[in-house]
Amino acid sequence: MNGELSYYHDRYGLEADAVLHLKDGRYALLEFKLGDKQIDDGAEHLCKIEKLIKEFNKKENQCKLRLPDLKIIITGSQYGYKREDDVFVIPISCLKD
Repeated sequence: MNGELSYYHDRYGLEADAVLHLKDGRYALLEFKLGDKQIDDGAEHLCKIEKLIKEFNKKENQCKLRLPDLKIIITGSQYGYKREDDVFVIPISCLKD
């Protein structure tokens, strides 16, 4: 996979189930949700994290943080799609060989 997986939790209580860090600096925020009803909550968390990074970057002049390259929800649902908030919903069945 040429990258690392970690967990994210901050002082504001925001969390992402996983962060996929690639060696070239790109990263994706991931949430794992079992059903369709939890997708909105997961997307809201991921978008809040991205919003905090944007707010930080407005104040920071020297060392801005990179925005996530992808926001992904892995779910047990049947269909994959891209939401209007740029969060990708990917069925876990799509990740198998």
